[in-house]
Amino acid sequence: MNNYYRQIVEQINQTARKNPQPSKHFNLSKYMGTTHTIVNITTSQLREIIKNWTRENKDIAVGELIDVLDSFYVSNSHTDRSVGGKMLEYLPKQRQQIPPEHIDKWLTGARGWEEVDSLCQSSFTAHEVLENWKEWEKLLKKFVSDKDVHKRRASLVLLVRPVRESGDYRLTKMSFENIEKLKAEKDILITKAISWLLRELIVYHKQEVVECLDKNGSTLPKIAVRETKRKLTTGKK
Repeated sequence: MNNYYRQIVEQINQTARKNPQPSKHFNLSKYMGTTHTIVNITTSQLREIIKNWTRENKDIAVGELIDVLDSFYVSNSHTDRSVGGKMLEYLPKQRQQIPPEHIDKWLTGARGWEEVDSLCQSSFTAHEVLENWKEWEKLLKKFVSDKDVHKRRASLVLLVRPVRESGDYRLTKMSFENIEKLKAEKDILITKAISWLLRELIVYHKQEVVECLDKNGSTLPKIAVRETKRKLTTGKK
């Protein structure tokens, strides 16, 4: 394991040991949909640890950062797997140089929606995706047909931030294509992600979303139709 990984995990564990025991009335693992170990540390505490580390290592080489992230993503700890997205958020210069293919490896073994979303939801901007569109297109097409439902979810969630930031036709086309391919699935990991992506598409493509609902209302997940119509009507989530 990478030495930086060991140092960060030790900080996480030291912080966790000082925290009071969590309530037994709320099953966090069930809520997250994960079977991985969850360390007793708050999101704000974890974020502070990662923020301090990235500040001290703001000039880390891309290859070394990838080694650090590799160590976190082979872990069976849910907490470890939630570190990567925060690191990438605070290291934009290095993030922009990481080939998208690494996301495939990092999502292998993911369990539950949060382990997908912590990496895919907002780590990569529209500009970054469009600058390297051929590689991102290849990855998104691979994910939408993957046997792993977590990677199929990623084929939708990775587009959430980009379509909110840009009306570029490549993002829109890929979004509607992936929704079409996955709309018959019943797993909540997919149905909720379809709803989420449709609602974000309203920002630049409201009319196309309306037409999508009119044409596919009976075949799209019911929750996606309901939530998207509410967003169209009220402007609220």
